[in-house]
Amino acid sequence: MITDNRAKPCLVEDFTGYAAALSNVLDAVGAPVVLKRRKRVIIKPNLVNTSPFPVTTHPDMVRALVEYIRRHSKARIVLAEGCGDACRETAEIFACLGYTQLAAEYDLELLDLNRAPLMRMTNPECSFFPEIYLPRAVMSGLLISVAVLKRHSLSQVTLSMKNMLGLAPPSHYQCGGSWKKSALHADMQRAIFELNCYRAPDLAVIDASVGLADYHLGGPVCSPPVNKIVAGFDPVAVDATGAALLNMDWRIIGHIQMAHGRLGHAEVPGE
Repeated sequence: MITDNRAKPCLVEDFTGYAAALSNVLDAVGAPVVLKRRKRVIIKPNLVNTSPFPVTTHPDMVRALVEYIRRHSKARIVLAEGCGDACRETAEIFACLGYTQLAAEYDLELLDLNRAPLMRMTNPECSFFPEIYLPRAVMSGLLISVAVLKRHSLSQVTLSMKNMLGLAPPSHYQCGGSWKKSALHADMQRAIFELNCYRAPDLAVIDASVGLADYHLGGPVCSPPVNKIVAGFDPVAVDATGAALLNMDWRIIGHIQMAHGRLGHAEVPGE
């Protein structure tokens, strides 16, 4: 978590279009000061499969973020994802959802986290991941999680911390099934928390302009649309706020509860 005293843990902005809403909320949380001193920024969208928004991060959201970063920083920008679909490769999903074109337009690096060189880390305090393998490329630079507001069948919500599961390489964490990270199903809540103990997002953004009300891979959208953008430098606060927008109390969501006081503080604006 960024500790600059001008950076705010979490704020919410009304959605009036990606460019305006994102610019307003990132200005308010103090992002320009943080971005100015960075040489490398990694944007991690949620591109689990080829389904369009709101299952996956809208490319227009990432476009607005790239343009915002370019206004405030000379950093090299990387678009990084490791898709979860067992039948497709990340490169296919980048192309299908418009990210290959976006990268070419803005001269961005596209990084497939499922195939990136790995580093081994250990933490004896972790029970699910006492040892973990993660892409070396995400361990340096400013890591931005760009999640979509969604409920989830196993983790209850999939927000900025859950989005970090895309970092887990299939070479170590696929155990059959229809998901490249299927080993994490054994204890999804603890897996999310402990993976974030190794690498949490430095800046968390949630596209809550619509929201998926019941299920992360489809189903009914929130009615009425939530019409918010959430952002901040504390992913625990950001995710607690996202949960509240789905009418859920963060205290009953295992990974947010575990992360509270350890990786950040689950403070919901207005409470």
